[in-house]
Amino acid sequence: MNDEKSSQKRTERRDAAENRQRILDAALKLFEQNDVEQVSMNQIAKEAGIGSGTLYRRYSNKSELCLDLIKDNIVLFFEETEAYLEEKRREPPSKRLKGVLRLFIQFKENRAKLLKGVGDIAPKRKSIDGSPLYHQLSQIFVDLFEEINEKEFPVANSIFRADMLLTTFASDFYLFQREVRGYSAEMLLEQVYIIFVSGNSAHLKK
Repeated sequence: MNDEKSSQKRTERRDAAENRQRILDAALKLFEQNDVEQVSMNQIAKEAGIGSGTLYRRYSNKSELCLDLIKDNIVLFFEETEAYLEEKRREPPSKRLKGVLRLFIQFKENRAKLLKGVGDIAPKRKSIDGSPLYHQLSQIFVDLFEEINEKEFPVANSIFRADMLLTTFASDFYLFQREVRGYSAEMLLEQVYIIFVSGNSAHLKK
């Protein structure tokens, strides 16, 4: 009896893993063809060849599905960021902050659609952490702003400044700057850096 139950559990786990992969493959295919918001959960279920109930038992909404698609990329992004900060630990904090911003912009450029589907980087009224990216990335920026306060020049409250910095990377705003205003990723980096770091420094030195 125990062997039978164990075999049944293994089968269930295998079926669940196969369903998950079918869902992710189907979602990625549809998201590559259309904007995330244009794709329905029912379309994903149909493309995956499963019932809607099976899909909703695993993912209650598209945000959760997008997060599953992108979570490995998020892990790699933070590993790359930590390696960069360790390598450049003797550089001025303002320079390290610019480097982290460059890495984050590259990450957004590569995964813009899925990041928008996750629910955005900016904090929401009902969830102060906003997205899975928000808390960890915010803490990195807070720490760097604290170093800038101590070593280079005083700036505004570090937590508030980090919140405002990350708000500029909300998907709709970021895509508007890229697609409507016509700014390149590098131009956006320079503008954000001037506003949040070097512009403040120049003002204080006058």
